[in-house]
Amino acid sequence: MRSIADQSVGELGGHLSVLARQKGDHIKLNRLLEDLEGTSGTRQELVLLRICRLVFPHAFAEESVLWPVMRRALPEGNELTLEVEREHQEVNELVTALEELEEQSPRRSSILDRLVIVLREDVRDEEDVLFPRLQASLTGKQLRGLGVAWELVRRTAPTRAHPVVARRPPGNLIAAIPLSLIDRARDLVDFAALTGPARAVPALHTLSRGLTRGAHRVERLPLMRRGEHHSTRAATV
Repeated sequence: MRSIADQSVGELGGHLSVLARQKGDHIKLNRLLEDLEGTSGTRQELVLLRICRLVFPHAFAEESVLWPVMRRALPEGNELTLEVEREHQEVNELVTALEELEEQSPRRSSILDRLVIVLREDVRDEEDVLFPRLQASLTGKQLRGLGVAWELVRRTAPTRAHPVVARRPPGNLIAAIPLSLIDRARDLVDFAALTGPARAVPALHTLSRGLTRGAHRVERLPLMRRGEHHSTRAATV
Protein backbone atom coordinates (compact mmCIF):
# COMPACT_ATOMS: atom_id res chain seq x y z
CA MET A 1 0.00 0.00 0.00
CA ARG A 2 1.26 3.48 -0.87
CA SER A 3 1.86 5.95 1.92
CA ILE A 4 -0.48 8.92 1.79
CA ALA A 5 2.68 11.05 1.92
CA ASP A 6 3.38 9.96 -1.68
CA GLN A 7 -0.12 10.66 -3.02
CA SER A 8 -1.63 13.79 -4.51
CA VAL A 9 -4.70 15.51 -3.09
CA GLY A 10 -6.73 14.06 -5.95
CA GLU A 11 -5.57 10.54 -5.18
CA LEU A 12 -6.49 11.07 -1.51
CA GLY A 13 -10.08 11.91 -2.43
CA GLY A 14 -9.93 15.68 -2.80
CA HIS A 15 -9.43 18.57 -0.39
CA LEU A 16 -12.38 17.53 1.80
CA SER A 17 -11.04 14.00 2.29
CA VAL A 18 -9.86 13.20 5.78
CA LEU A 19 -6.65 11.83 4.27
CA ALA A 20 -5.83 15.13 2.54
CA ARG A 21 -6.60 17.04 5.73
CA GLN A 22 -4.38 14.72 7.74
CA LYS A 23 -1.52 15.09 5.29
CA GLY A 24 -1.86 18.88 5.42
CA ASP A 25 -1.60 18.92 9.21
CA HIS A 26 1.41 16.63 9.10
CA ILE A 27 3.19 19.00 6.74
CA LYS A 28 2.50 21.89 9.14
CA LEU A 29 3.77 19.82 12.05
CA ASN A 30 7.02 19.02 10.25
CA ARG A 31 7.64 22.73 9.69
CA LEU A 32 7.00 23.47 13.35
CA LEU A 33 9.35 20.70 14.48
CA GLU A 34 12.03 22.15 12.22
CA ASP A 35 11.35 25.59 13.74
CA LEU A 36 11.74 24.08 17.21
CA GLU A 37 15.33 23.00 16.59
CA GLY A 38 17.86 25.24 18.28
CA THR A 39 15.27 27.41 20.03
CA SER A 40 15.20 28.43 23.66
CA GLY A 41 13.37 30.78 25.97
CA THR A 42 10.38 32.70 24.64
CA ARG A 43 10.89 31.55 21.07
CA GLN A 44 10.80 27.90 22.13
CA GLU A 45 7.66 28.44 24.22
CA LEU A 46 5.89 30.10 21.29
CA VAL A 47 6.73 27.23 18.94
CA LEU A 48 5.64 24.67 21.55
CA LEU A 49 2.36 26.53 21.99
CA ARG A 50 1.75 26.36 18.24
CA ILE A 51 2.63 22.66 18.20
CA CYS A 52 0.13 21.99 20.99
CA ARG A 53 -2.60 23.94 19.20
CA LEU A 54 -2.02 21.78 16.12
CA VAL A 55 -1.29 18.36 17.63
CA PHE A 56 -3.86 17.96 20.39
CA PRO A 57 -7.02 18.92 18.47
CA HIS A 58 -5.75 16.81 15.55
CA ALA A 59 -5.23 13.76 17.76
CA PHE A 60 -8.48 14.29 19.66
CA ALA A 61 -10.44 14.29 16.38
CA GLU A 62 -8.65 11.12 15.29
CA GLU A 63 -9.52 9.35 18.51
CA SER A 64 -13.14 10.54 18.44
CA VAL A 65 -13.94 10.20 14.73
CA LEU A 66 -11.41 8.10 12.82
CA TRP A 67 -10.27 5.34 15.12
CA PRO A 68 -13.81 4.07 15.91
CA VAL A 69 -14.38 3.80 12.16
CA MET A 70 -11.13 1.92 11.69
CA ARG A 71 -11.96 -0.48 14.49
CA ARG A 72 -15.26 -1.29 12.75
CA ALA A 73 -13.93 -1.38 9.18
CA LEU A 74 -10.66 -3.30 9.56
CA PRO A 75 -10.06 -6.75 11.08
CA GLU A 76 -6.81 -5.45 12.59
CA GLY A 77 -8.26 -2.03 13.39
CA ASN A 78 -8.13 -2.36 17.16
CA GLU A 79 -4.44 -3.29 17.23
CA LEU A 80 -3.49 -0.57 14.73
CA THR A 81 -5.33 2.23 16.49
CA LEU A 82 -4.23 1.11 19.94
CA GLU A 83 -0.58 1.54 18.93
CA VAL A 84 -1.23 5.11 17.84
CA GLU A 85 -3.26 5.80 20.98
CA ARG A 86 -0.21 4.77 23.00
CA GLU A 87 1.88 7.26 21.02
CA HIS A 88 -0.70 9.96 21.68
CA GLN A 89 -0.63 9.13 25.37
CA GLU A 90 3.14 9.46 25.48
CA VAL A 91 2.93 12.84 23.75
CA ASN A 92 0.42 13.97 26.40
CA GLU A 93 2.72 12.80 29.19
CA LEU A 94 5.84 14.39 27.66
CA VAL A 95 4.16 17.78 27.17
CA THR A 96 2.77 17.65 30.72
CA ALA A 97 6.28 16.92 32.01
CA LEU A 98 7.65 19.91 30.05
CA GLU A 99 5.01 22.19 31.53
CA GLU A 100 6.03 21.18 35.05
CA LEU A 101 9.78 21.78 34.53
CA GLU A 102 11.72 24.97 35.09
CA GLU A 103 13.13 26.45 31.88
CA GLN A 104 16.73 25.70 32.96
CA SER A 105 16.06 22.11 34.03
CA PRO A 106 18.67 19.65 32.67
CA ARG A 107 15.82 17.23 31.86
CA ARG A 108 14.17 19.63 29.43
CA SER A 109 16.41 18.87 26.45
CA SER A 110 15.97 15.09 26.66
CA ILE A 111 12.18 15.38 27.01
CA LEU A 112 12.02 17.71 24.00
CA ASP A 113 14.13 15.30 21.97
CA ARG A 114 11.84 12.41 22.87
CA LEU A 115 8.77 14.48 22.04
CA VAL A 116 10.07 15.17 18.53
CA ILE A 117 10.86 11.48 18.00
CA VAL A 118 7.40 10.31 19.11
CA LEU A 119 5.62 12.92 16.98
CA ARG A 120 7.57 11.88 13.90
CA GLU A 121 6.91 8.19 14.63
CA ASP A 122 3.21 8.94 14.97
CA VAL A 123 3.14 10.63 11.56
CA ARG A 124 4.90 7.71 9.91
CA ASP A 125 2.62 5.13 11.51
CA GLU A 126 -0.44 7.02 10.36
CA GLU A 127 0.70 7.88 6.84
CA ASP A 128 2.42 4.58 6.04
CA VAL A 129 0.29 2.04 7.92
CA LEU A 130 -3.12 3.21 9.14
CA PHE A 131 -4.35 5.55 6.44
CA PRO A 132 -3.52 3.41 3.40
CA ARG A 133 -5.63 0.67 4.97
CA LEU A 134 -8.46 3.11 5.65
CA GLN A 135 -8.19 4.33 2.06
CA ALA A 136 -8.50 0.77 0.74
CA SER A 137 -11.61 0.14 2.84
CA LEU A 138 -13.67 3.28 2.17
CA THR A 139 -14.98 5.12 -0.87
CA GLY A 140 -13.98 8.64 -1.78
CA LYS A 141 -17.40 9.87 -0.66
CA GLN A 142 -16.95 8.21 2.73
CA LEU A 143 -13.48 9.72 3.12
CA ARG A 144 -14.87 13.18 2.38
CA GLY A 145 -17.68 12.68 4.88
CA LEU A 146 -15.14 11.65 7.49
CA GLY A 147 -13.06 14.70 6.59
CA VAL A 148 -15.95 17.04 7.34
CA ALA A 149 -16.72 15.28 10.64
CA TRP A 150 -13.05 15.24 11.64
CA GLU A 151 -12.67 18.95 10.88
CA LEU A 152 -15.76 19.90 12.89
CA VAL A 153 -14.48 18.00 15.92
CA ARG A 154 -10.94 19.33 15.52
CA ARG A 155 -12.15 22.94 15.57
CA THR A 156 -13.81 22.47 18.97
CA ALA A 157 -11.34 20.05 20.60
CA PRO A 158 -9.02 20.60 23.59
CA THR A 159 -5.67 22.17 22.70
CA ARG A 160 -3.56 21.05 25.64
CA ALA A 161 -2.15 17.85 27.07
CA HIS A 162 -4.58 15.81 29.18
CA PRO A 163 -2.91 12.46 29.93
CA VAL A 164 -5.57 11.44 32.45
CA VAL A 165 -8.47 11.63 29.98
CA ALA A 166 -9.37 8.44 28.09
CA ARG A 167 -8.07 8.12 24.56
CA ARG A 168 -11.42 6.59 23.54
CA PRO A 169 -15.13 7.44 23.70
CA PRO A 170 -17.11 8.09 25.73
CA GLY A 171 -14.57 9.61 28.15
CA ASN A 172 -12.80 11.82 25.62
CA LEU A 173 -16.12 13.06 24.20
CA ILE A 174 -17.44 13.93 27.65
CA ALA A 175 -14.24 15.86 28.39
CA ALA A 176 -14.26 17.80 25.14
CA ILE A 177 -16.45 20.80 25.95
CA PRO A 178 -15.15 21.82 29.40
CA LEU A 179 -11.51 21.16 28.57
CA SER A 180 -11.69 22.89 25.19
CA LEU A 181 -13.06 26.06 26.81
CA ILE A 182 -10.39 26.04 29.52
CA ASP A 183 -7.57 25.21 27.09
CA ARG A 184 -8.45 27.94 24.62
CA ALA A 185 -8.65 30.52 27.38
CA ARG A 186 -5.25 29.36 28.59
CA ASP A 187 -3.85 29.61 25.07
CA LEU A 188 -4.85 33.27 24.90
CA VAL A 189 -3.38 33.99 28.33
CA ASP A 190 -0.10 32.20 27.62
CA PHE A 191 0.30 33.87 24.23
CA ALA A 192 -0.26 37.26 25.87
CA ALA A 193 2.33 36.43 28.54
CA LEU A 194 4.89 35.53 25.88
CA THR A 195 4.29 38.51 23.61
CA GLY A 196 2.82 41.25 25.80
CA PRO A 197 4.35 43.86 28.14
CA ALA A 198 6.59 42.58 30.90
CA ARG A 199 4.55 44.27 33.63
CA ALA A 200 1.57 42.03 32.81
CA VAL A 201 3.48 38.74 32.85
CA PRO A 202 3.19 37.89 36.61
CA ALA A 203 -0.59 38.35 36.60
CA LEU A 204 -0.95 36.37 33.36
CA HIS A 205 1.17 33.52 34.74
CA THR A 206 -1.00 33.43 37.84
CA LEU A 207 -4.13 33.27 35.68
CA SER A 208 -2.62 30.52 33.52
CA ARG A 209 -1.77 28.43 36.58
CA GLY A 210 -5.32 28.83 37.82
CA LEU A 211 -6.73 27.65 34.50
CA THR A 212 -4.32 24.70 34.53
CA ARG A 213 -5.46 23.67 38.00
CA GLY A 214 -9.06 23.90 36.84
CA ALA A 215 -8.32 21.66 33.84
CA HIS A 216 -6.62 19.12 36.09
CA ARG A 217 -9.65 18.97 38.37
CA VAL A 218 -11.97 18.45 35.39
CA GLU A 219 -9.87 15.75 33.76
CA ARG A 220 -9.74 13.73 36.97
CA LEU A 221 -13.51 13.30 37.13
CA PRO A 222 -14.24 9.56 36.79
CA LEU A 223 -16.46 10.09 33.72
CA MET A 224 -13.47 11.42 31.77
CA ARG A 225 -11.69 8.06 31.98
CA ARG A 226 -14.54 5.89 30.74
CA GLY A 227 -13.69 3.72 27.76
CA GLU A 228 -9.92 3.94 28.07
CA HIS A 229 -7.71 0.96 27.32
CA HIS A 230 -5.57 -0.05 30.30
CA SER A 231 -2.35 0.40 28.30
CA THR A 232 -3.03 4.12 27.76
CA ARG A 233 -3.93 4.87 31.37
CA ALA A 234 -1.86 7.63 32.97
CA ALA A 235 0.71 6.42 35.48
CA THR A 236 -0.54 8.91 38.07
CA VAL A 237 -4.10 10.18 38.49
